[in-house]
Amino acid sequence: MKISREFKTGFVAVAVIALFIWGYNYLKGLNIFDGPLKTYKTEYSNVQGLNTASVVTINGVDVGKVVDIQFNNNPNKRGWLIVEFSIENDFEFSKKSIAKIYSASLMGGKSLAIIPSYEGETAKPGDFLQGEIESDILSSVTEKLNPLQAKVENVIVRADSLMMGLNDIFNQESRKNLRSSIAQLNQTITNFKDISTSVNELVKNNDAKLSKTLNNTEELTSNLAQISDSLNQSNIGETVKKLEITVNSLNGILSNMESGKGTLGKLLHDEGMYTNLTNASKEMEELLREMKLNPKRFVHFSLFGKKDKGYSPEEQKE
Repeated sequence: MKISREFKTGFVAVAVIALFIWGYNYLKGLNIFDGPLKTYKTEYSNVQGLNTASVVTINGVDVGKVVDIQFNNNPNKRGWLIVEFSIENDFEFSKKSIAKIYSASLMGGKSLAIIPSYEGETAKPGDFLQGEIESDILSSVTEKLNPLQAKVENVIVRADSLMMGLNDIFNQESRKNLRSSIAQLNQTITNFKDISTSVNELVKNNDAKLSKTLNNTEELTSNLAQISDSLNQSNIGETVKKLEITVNSLNGILSNMESGKGTLGKLLHDEGMYTNLTNASKEMEELLREMKLNPKRFVHFSLFGKKDKGYSPEEQKE
């Protein structure tokens, strides 16, 4: 049987169309020869570059592909993205499982990993899983460098402010004064060096005299030590004790005098006694004057035993 040319052309066209449909679905992650696929959904605010045909893995094994990515029509989640992905085997997991976007390579390609959980109700096709995003190396480095960058920028700003302040402080006049101060400091150091040289020369020239002075000082110290030992051996403690007793006795006497005890105390404090002693002194003085002027009135003696005639007023006149 001869096949017509039109049949061949139609067969080739159908084959090309079928191959195109298969290839298109394969690129979308669908294999029409595997029968109906189990698809699940999740949502993200940012898919981080995830696209259709991205690989879906469970425990590192490829189990499906991302089928579709669409914006959420819910007004409360405007801008969020719904990701639909397929699972090609019969692996079961619960609704508590997590769909995490991660970096499949250093080149930045993104994949979707299912973190399975086996607690609770088993997930069915069409169910929503919780979505998470794993930070890649670049994002982690960026997150750690951002605070450091802020600190570095702050340090740079402060350093710039400090330099501006220093420029304001070290104006032309201040720099001139600073140079003058440094010059004076150099001159002071030079003078100190000269003084040190002079002192070294003086010590060198008077080495013998200094040695003699030190020897004399040593002898003086030794003599003082000997004197101290002599004083310790001379029973000076007993002498000081006796002196202390004498001083205490003298203090007692002065205290009695101050309080009016004893003859001296009464003499100091008894005004009547003082008056009597004064009067007695005056009477004694008058008596002595009378005896000097009229000795005959008080002394009578005779070599021959003559009797005393007595006192007459005329002799008193004489």
